[in-house]
Amino acid sequence: MPAADSDDEYIQTISDEEGDAHRVSNGRRRGDRSTGGRGRNVRAAGFEVSRTWEALEEGVDGTISGAIEGLLDATKRKRATKDTTPFQRGIIRHLILILDLSEAMLEKDLRPSRHLLTLHYAQDFVREYFEQNPISQLGIVGMLDGKAERISDMSGNPEEHVSALQAWRDKQPSGNPSLQNALDMARGALFHAPSHGTREVLVIFGAIYTVDPGDIHDTIKALVLANITCTVVGLSAEVAICRTLVTKTNPSMNPQLAYSVALDETHYRELFMAATTPPPIAAANHQPERDDTGGTLLQMGFPSRIVTPYPSLCACHSQVTRDGYLCPRCNSKACSLPSECRVCGFTLILSTHLARSYHHLFPLLNWYEVTWNMARSQSPSQKHCFACQTSFPEIPTEQSLAEAESRKKKASGLAAAKQPTAVVGRSEQAGTRVLNSSSRPQATHIEGISESGRYGCPTCQTHFCIDCDVFSHAETHNCPGCLAKVGLDHGYGDSDGMDIDASSITKPNGIGNKMTDKDVYGDILKGLEKLLVGVS
Repeated sequence: MPAADSDDEYIQTISDEEGDAHRVSNGRRRGDRSTGGRGRNVRAAGFEVSRTWEALEEGVDGTISGAIEGLLDATKRKRATKDTTPFQRGIIRHLILILDLSEAMLEKDLRPSRHLLTLHYAQDFVREYFEQNPISQLGIVGMLDGKAERISDMSGNPEEHVSALQAWRDKQPSGNPSLQNALDMARGALFHAPSHGTREVLVIFGAIYTVDPGDIHDTIKALVLANITCTVVGLSAEVAICRTLVTKTNPSMNPQLAYSVALDETHYRELFMAATTPPPIAAANHQPERDDTGGTLLQMGFPSRIVTPYPSLCACHSQVTRDGYLCPRCNSKACSLPSECRVCGFTLILSTHLARSYHHLFPLLNWYEVTWNMARSQSPSQKHCFACQTSFPEIPTEQSLAEAESRKKKASGLAAAKQPTAVVGRSEQAGTRVLNSSSRPQATHIEGISESGRYGCPTCQTHFCIDCDVFSHAETHNCPGCLAKVGLDHGYGDSDGMDIDASSITKPNGIGNKMTDKDVYGDILKGLEKLLVGVS
């Protein structure tokens, strides 16, 4: 008996029209193409016509290389451009990360799989979280087999969390998720969190259901009473109970920001890393122990690292070590900072930790896009990036700009003449296929990308490249031009023109005085001293 054809068995389970469209045969007759074409039209009608190459524009030199580079720079610029409104934020955070470890994470719509990609992004999230919030605490909880399991306890040491996540790479997701059990465990972990810090829960939810032992709405009410805010990142589809969770626990936050569904791997990482920024404090949340100025006064200790000639036990892990940090209140030893003294409960941090949290309160302003006319009028002598000394493109003449504008208008006219009257779309009223001419991509300028490749600081009016723009806003959170002008205010360096050698700031000037780090960052240190006085 001959073996059955797998294609024929598959076609028998679908309609005749779709079967004709899927059947593959070398001996198809010419008359049968009408049926197959009809099936192809049914599938093709679900897609809109997209001609992305028509969105490219010629540059000043008449080529499209600049447009292609602009598309690549658009992703960088998107990461650097953020909301710089100085909200009051809680820089001392207590967050519980809830990971879905159920069988729904075995899906491979996110490569290599939801489970492995989530663990990889979770490790990156832990490192970035403590990089941006060094005086905060974090704990991790998993959902599997209808219960909640603690992956790592609430701690300020990122290596403990990363090691716990790496141990779960060899374990397979199983069972059903229980959102109620996970939220109850998170609420118990955040119960003893101090009132001056935030209480947050971040849920990574891959399933479209939850198996709970009781009424989850009672758990949501308990979270609201405990001032715990929840945000959710979905991997499959939007779930009604997750929308209810974020709406009731985040009344002052945009629901679209509190609950989002990842579209792909890149979007998933953006949603994951967005939780590293401290959320704004709602004005309605009244915290106790506040003074008349609206600030909370905290007692913090700034111990120095010591090395003793003989080993001793630390108070945090009961391990024998020779180095550590002594609590200024009870003289007990801690292994690492930031931490909380296990004896007296004193918060122990370093001044650098507090300084790294400072940029959330006063973020670096977004740099503006410098046009060719602005580059010619503001700083025609600046031919290099102020920070990395990368050469800028040559500033074209007014005649070259006029010719490029005429070519652009001519190309737009040709594109409009060749544009068809309509493309395939979907009617919102009748639900049928209609023709929609507005869905065609138009040739427009890429938003957020400078045509000159320059980005200027609104404070010091210095120009930088796209890479320095991203690095300054994402890593250093300081403008190199503004920091250099601090030294120029002291009489060091050359203030004539914008091309200033970075090494000239640290070399001896004409008088013979050598500029020190305290002179360069004097204004910054004064601001930090005021901040330390306010929280001590």
